[in-house]
Formats: sequence, C-alpha cells, structure tokens
Amino acid sequence: MVGVRVLTAVLVPDPDGGYVAHIAELPGAISQGDTVEEALANVREAAEAYLEDATPEEIAALDAHPVTAAIEVRVA
Repeated sequence: MVGVRVLTAVLVPDPDGGYVAHIAELPGAISQGDTVEEALANVREAAEAYLEDATPEEIAALDAHPVTAAIEVRVA
C-alpha cells in the first residue's frame, strides 16, 4: 500500500554554493542541490529510497515529528 507522509526537510546553505538538505526524521536521507528547489527534489528522492527498505516499525516512527524552533544565542 502506498501512502504519503509529511517529513521535515532541513536545508543549510553550503559555503561553496547551493544547499545541503536532510530529513530530520530519517538520519540517512541527505542530499544537496544548487537551488532550494533542486535540493528539495533531491532529498525527497533520498527519503523515498531510504523508505523502500524501511520496516513497519520505522515507518510508524515517522509520526513523531521533531520540534523546531528558532533561538537567539550570544556570539562573542
């Protein structure tokens, strides 16, 4: 059965250009792209490949989404 899950993509600008992207719920789903759109498309493919071999327990664990928040920190 095919289903759809909403996962958390995190994109970080790469100092050499483009973006590095990973899925917060899937530690091994990492990719990159020259643009935000390309990085998102690539990390979506990585997540789908990761989930092809996932166990039912691993898929059930996807319902526990990470909590994200912006915080301020002091920089010396």
